[in-house]
Parts: sequence; C-alpha cells; structure tokens
Amino acid sequence: MREISAKKIEEAVREMCMDANYNLGEDVVECIKKAKDREDSPTGKAILEDILKNIEIGKNEKLAICQDTGFSVYFVELGEEVKIVDGHYMDAFTEGTRRGYKDGYLRKSIVDDPVISRINTKDNTPPIVYTDIVPGDKIKITMAPKGGGAENMSEVRMLTAAHGIEGVKKFVIERVEKSGGNPCPPVVVGVGIGGTFEKCAMLAKRALFRYPIGSHHPDKKFAEVEEELLEKVNNLGIGPMGLGGRTTALAVHIETFPCHIATMPAAVNINCHAARHKTRVI
Repeated sequence: MREISAKKIEEAVREMCMDANYNLGEDVVECIKKAKDREDSPTGKAILEDILKNIEIGKNEKLAICQDTGFSVYFVELGEEVKIVDGHYMDAFTEGTRRGYKDGYLRKSIVDDPVISRINTKDNTPPIVYTDIVPGDKIKITMAPKGGGAENMSEVRMLTAAHGIEGVKKFVIERVEKSGGNPCPPVVVGVGIGGTFEKCAMLAKRALFRYPIGSHHPDKKFAEVEEELLEKVNNLGIGPMGLGGRTTALAVHIETFPCHIATMPAAVNINCHAARHKTRVI
C-alpha cells in the first residue's frame, strides 16, 4: 500500500486550476492553426488569428485565456493500492480548487443554490469529482474548467435502437446547428452513446477530455462516424464565433458504453475553442 498525502493532491489541484486556465494544450493550439490555414472566410480566418494571439497572451502573461474560468471538473483514476493520509480525499480537491482560483485571480462562477438564492460561493467550489478505482498505486487527475456558455448548449436524448446510428448523427447535427455561435466556435463536440440517462452524459463529458484532440475512437466503426460528423458539422457554415466559415468544430469525439436492450441513450456535450484540460499523475 502506497501512502499519498492529501496535501499533495491539494497542491496538484491548485496548480492545475491555474495551468489549465493560462495554458491551452499544444494539441488544441495546433488544431486551431491548421483550421486557420484551411479557413476560406476572411472573417473566420481573422477570428482564428485573434484566438491564437489571445492564447499566446494568456500563456506569456499568466492570464486566463477566457473570462469564464468555468466549473472545475475532475476525472480521477485512483489506484486501489493508494491510501490517502494527512487529510480527506474530497477535501483535498475542494481546498486545492479554492486556492487555485484565489491565487490565480480566476473568476469565481459557482452559486450555492441552483434555483432560488443563487449566492456566489466566492471560491469556485465545490468542484465536481468523478473517481474510478483502478489497479496500481498512483493517482491520475485530469481537470477541465468547463465554461457555462458551451455547457448550456448540451443535451441528453433518450433514443431507441430503432433510431440507429443515423438517429445519433441527426441528433448531433441538430444540436450543433441549434447552438449556432453561442458556444464560441470552433467547438469540440463530445458525444456519449449507451449506458443510462446519466452515464451517457458522463461519457459525452469524458469525450471532451480526449488527448490529443482529434484522435479517434479505437473502434473503426465509431472512428468513421467521428470523421463523418466533423465534416457535416463544418459544412453547416456556422464558422468561427458564429460569423460564417468552414471551421465550426475542431473535433468530434465519441465515447460508448453497453446499454439495456430497450434503450439507446445519447448525449452531446459541447466545449468552446478553449478546450482546457490538464493532467497530473501522483
């Protein structure tokens, strides 16, 4: 059994909150550069150039690349041979998030009561933490600050087997088209298929964490659907920031899970061009 201090998790989380908001991954940057080179619309090309300048400023000046510094979401692989000492597991994520957003001068966007009082918690907590128990003696933490504008453009739809893959494709295209410029395109489209009502939504969220961006589902059947959907999305003409062009999405990522014979749930979770995520292994 390997002992890991909760303080070590807390410090890693603190650093990730700032790093994710200041430094967009090179895989995303390269994807945006390639999109700029392909873009036919002068307006679209200019917007992509401005996005790249903004990314560079954030990196060099240690400033948030977007004013919406998001809801802190963590996917964690917790080794079954790990014992947390010197504190509690969830407290480490909460305190690390609190310190990261305070020390990094990041906007605090979380309200305590989602419906009535909606009072800001003033420290961007509580975070959302999804934990899988896996073999080994390490902790792998992947963090994403998930912006509210793109999150609002997401949807779960309870399809049936009769809808088939064509029904899923139609759903994805409809969702992106309906979203228009609201999620600050070019976007990354996460698609979850299978599981249950809540599982497919988590799959769609996890799809946004895929590294590198634009890599494909290991099953060739779904990899081909990803390519087809990306082409169709980019033919919608929404373009960068919704002002027209061929670059509406940078990637479409599909994640799948077995489901009940009577169901075929599907979800779309959209991320803006600031597809922020960082990973640490402790």
